[in-house]
Amino acid sequence: MSVFNRADDDGLGRGAKAIVALPDRGSGTGRDAEARLDEAAGLAAAIGVDVVEKMAFRLRDPKPATLFGSGQVDTIATAVRMAEAELVIVDGALSPIQQRNLEKALDVKVIDRTGLILEIFGERAATAEGRLQVELAHLDYQAGRLVRSWTHLERQRGGFGFLGGPGETQIEADRRMIRDRMAKLRRELENVTRTRGLHRARRQRAPWPVIALVGYTNAGKSTLFNRMTGATVMAENLLFATLDPTMRQISLPGIDKAILSDTVGFVSDLPTQLVAAFRATLEEVTAADLIVHVRDISHPDTEAQAADVAAVLAEIGIGGGEGGIPIFEAWNKLDALAPDDAAHAMAEAERRDDVVAISALTGEGVDQLARAISGYLTQGSRRFSLLLDPADGGAIAWLHANGEVLVQEMRDDQLAVEVKLSEADWARFQAR
Repeated sequence: MSVFNRADDDGLGRGAKAIVALPDRGSGTGRDAEARLDEAAGLAAAIGVDVVEKMAFRLRDPKPATLFGSGQVDTIATAVRMAEAELVIVDGALSPIQQRNLEKALDVKVIDRTGLILEIFGERAATAEGRLQVELAHLDYQAGRLVRSWTHLERQRGGFGFLGGPGETQIEADRRMIRDRMAKLRRELENVTRTRGLHRARRQRAPWPVIALVGYTNAGKSTLFNRMTGATVMAENLLFATLDPTMRQISLPGIDKAILSDTVGFVSDLPTQLVAAFRATLEEVTAADLIVHVRDISHPDTEAQAADVAAVLAEIGIGGGEGGIPIFEAWNKLDALAPDDAAHAMAEAERRDDVVAISALTGEGVDQLARAISGYLTQGSRRFSLLLDPADGGAIAWLHANGEVLVQEMRDDQLAVEVKLSEADWARFQAR
């Protein structure tokens, strides 16, 4: 199946040549144009598109019809002809009219940043829930872009089959069908949200602490997840290698059982459709006891990426601070830094109590990270001494699962136990 489909059935498949055009508005995002072009090229590579040229254009006066000025459009058109490109990726937001006008002027398929990210998500979503979320986001984005020259609504992973074929001409009928389909998807996702809520409630009754890994795409979350859990979640040097949340049980110093959750990577200018559609997935983050923000400390835009992650977390109601979910930082990819830079990063991390410098690839610092996570989860714990009936295996197991058992020995005919527990866990134990 082609990555993109045209209404005249002239498809673009993997390996299609593309040109990336960046509308540089000098918005003070903390990123330079070259880094933004590289990221856009990385996004394109994630779905097998071959970027043959990257171009940045300074926009002082964006044009309502084409975004770019006429001279800039001519420059892009020349580059398209010279490179025999089949696709132009605009690393910014295009209105439906701008997209259509650019396609007419350049005579190739044009997509914007939101469309590109949706294409990646459409290709990568593996679970039934992920595919529901992607389809909803894609339809929300595409509903206003039904024009007669281009459409790839049927593209997603084998096609959804609700729009007929490429010869469909009844645009209003299509829009009505899209609205109906979106309503059905929302109902199905509500069921998913309820199911997730039940699973979370069950875990809270357990109760096992939940640690959510978040971070910019390709920061190394899945590599760290695999390192800490022994799992084999897809972890590649690829943007958006992980789209569907994965959860595994782990042991930490002083914590017999905890849940580690790997989540989708964030990205600058994340499509609002995806933030809304993935709310059920992101609720796993909102229910976490601790958030570990994995940062690629070797990336030149690491500070800007961290700001983007903080913005998305704030959008779903997580801002850290007093009374919020604590956020701990793992400065990853020490192995990718020069020795002097790595030593500087480690020294800086040592000065802070909310940071550990690591290499998830080599394992350096991961044990220290596990101890730091455990410390965060058990802060506020007190030491309790109690005598138990040795036959009460349930109570003994509960203490091991929910606290740090420091002493366990027989005294006469009773079992003496000293354990570190939070006040909440101590109250739960007494309620048994």
